[in-house]
Amino acid sequence: MKAFIINTTHEYPVKISVPFPVLKENEVYLKLTASSLNHRDLWITKGLYPGIRIGAIMGSDGCGMIDDKAYIINPGLDWGELQSHQSSAFRVLGVPDDGTFGQFIAINKKYLFPKPEHLSHAEAASLPLAGVTAFRALIKKACVCPGDKVLITGIGGGVALFAMQFALAMGCYVVVSSSNDLKIAEAINLGANAGYLYTNPDWAKNLIADIGGVDIIIDGACGDGFEKLIKVCNPGGRIVFYGATAGKIENINPQSIFWRQISIMGTTMGSQEDFSEMVDFVNNHKISPMIYKTLDFEEIAKGFEIMESGSQFGKIVFSYTD
Repeated sequence: MKAFIINTTHEYPVKISVPFPVLKENEVYLKLTASSLNHRDLWITKGLYPGIRIGAIMGSDGCGMIDDKAYIINPGLDWGELQSHQSSAFRVLGVPDDGTFGQFIAINKKYLFPKPEHLSHAEAASLPLAGVTAFRALIKKACVCPGDKVLITGIGGGVALFAMQFALAMGCYVVVSSSNDLKIAEAINLGANAGYLYTNPDWAKNLIADIGGVDIIIDGACGDGFEKLIKVCNPGGRIVFYGATAGKIENINPQSIFWRQISIMGTTMGSQEDFSEMVDFVNNHKISPMIYKTLDFEEIAKGFEIMESGSQFGKIVFSYTD
């Protein structure tokens, strides 16, 4: 079968013919119909991810068919028994395990969930990794409640957009941040209440003047800008971060955290329970993922180019044809 593998770091995946996967115990064949791109995939090609296996089929997210039924894959493998954190065996589908950038995948049937009926195959393929990450961050870690004021940073990325959609579905007052006016405008068009350019040195002061601060912050950047997230967080608020694209957190005054009883939590991916509840949430609220561009399976390199440019607002999806 045809698949895109990591042939070497510092280059995009290459398409080759690979042997048809051999089934292990409890595995089934899923004929893939769509997959989507995550920043994780880009970091792998740059050699910036642990456990890289040269020759592995890339891709974490996928939707496919078994007979006449459609399924999506939970890409978080071997989470473990505890809900509080993943086990030492936990890994994400698509390097080191063979992933979804191929025509078929052999996958343990416990990781398959029926495709939400209101979603197309392309929409469903964009849901898994970013959706469960956003759900765990917002619902399980931050314990969001209706009426909370929620700040989503870096709007336009997959996790940030799902967090925004989930928070709006929960009846929250949602504000976003970005370095791009057009992305902020698009978020407001989708229901966000306000947006701020984090490149503006006064954005935190402006937010506090406008709405008095926020109760929950979902962040994927960290870095030097984290100090201002603490400033805009209300007493008793929760900051949850799922990534660190801007680097280490430094120059933080501990008193501004403990005196105002602010909780700062890290999170990554989610458990089988989180994933199941996320799919139910999407079904119940009829949430449709934002897709920036749908490309043919053969155009995977183009998808990586778009992601590397940072221009996307929503998920980049690959559609598979025979």
